[in-house]
Amino acid sequence: MGAEFIADLCERVRDHAARKSALRIRGGGTKDFYGEESRGETLSTRAYSGIVAYEPKELVLTVRAGTPLRELEDALAAERQMLAFEPPHFGAEATIGGAVACGLSGPRRPYAGAVRDFVLGARIVNGKGEDLAFGGRVIKNVAGYDVSRLMAGALGTLGVITEMSFKVLPRPAAEATLAFEMDEAAATTQVNRWAGQPLPLSATAWHDGMLRVRLSGAASAIAAAKTKMGGEETDAGGYWTDLREHRLPFFTAARTLWRLSVPQTADPIATGAQIVEWGGGLRWAAGDLDPLTVRSTVERLGGHATLFRGGDRAIGVFHPLQPAVLKIHRRLKSAFDPAGILNPDRMYRFG
Repeated sequence: MGAEFIADLCERVRDHAARKSALRIRGGGTKDFYGEESRGETLSTRAYSGIVAYEPKELVLTVRAGTPLRELEDALAAERQMLAFEPPHFGAEATIGGAVACGLSGPRRPYAGAVRDFVLGARIVNGKGEDLAFGGRVIKNVAGYDVSRLMAGALGTLGVITEMSFKVLPRPAAEATLAFEMDEAAATTQVNRWAGQPLPLSATAWHDGMLRVRLSGAASAIAAAKTKMGGEETDAGGYWTDLREHRLPFFTAARTLWRLSVPQTADPIATGAQIVEWGGGLRWAAGDLDPLTVRSTVERLGGHATLFRGGDRAIGVFHPLQPAVLKIHRRLKSAFDPAGILNPDRMYRFG
């Protein structure tokens, strides 16, 4: 079935390229809201599902793009392992291919790494209908352009992901969450101070005067960290999962949501309602905010602002690129998808 699916996929892409007819690449559809509006005939990867190879002792996994995230995480959990970048699902139908294409990482990202950091290899069908493989199933130094990692966050604009190989990590033996009452500036300063110490940090989140810090690792290391850090241990319940999946009341309110990526030590941004993650590096801002003010403020801090949900998309979902960077984007798009048929305009409009 696998070879037949790939052959049919290549033929379909070649046919659309010849006619310059757009294809809307889709996995589980749980992140359809993210990015610019999709167009074209839907090309689903859901049928191409399953684990190709899994070597728990080597911490290496190869999986087909249409594999449901939930199914994959269950298989890893059975071996007490995990995808350390904690990809958001945003729905029961989420697939691993969609998670990589969107490039979104969860609360553990600043302490473990982003999606791209765990990608070892990729198999894709490019816009010419060619079945291509990059990287491999082992961790090694790479000379030249790391195409596999380029797929993370490309939103399907460079190729249809068919398979991915990942480095996976053991699940922590124990976890605990500490809570501290403090304002945003104090929380950011304190978290970055802790980050410079040998503490088993695995997530931080500040909201409405409360800082939560997750510790992960050996029970002895967590006990020592709790004694050193203080605070009040809290039963986090599903807090970190609800944060990752945007199920907290902050996210479920019907209002525009911005995703602000800035240096961790950047000063607080006066945008009203916020949740601050990643030690200050990721800031979710909600409400009726002026787009130009948001973007100019974040750019001045050395970051970028994404219109994540809602709002007037005429301003563009992703932060405008500098001319030199935009030129690189155009050249990459042209090299991988010369007819411009794969998720056209999903990130930036090049026309």
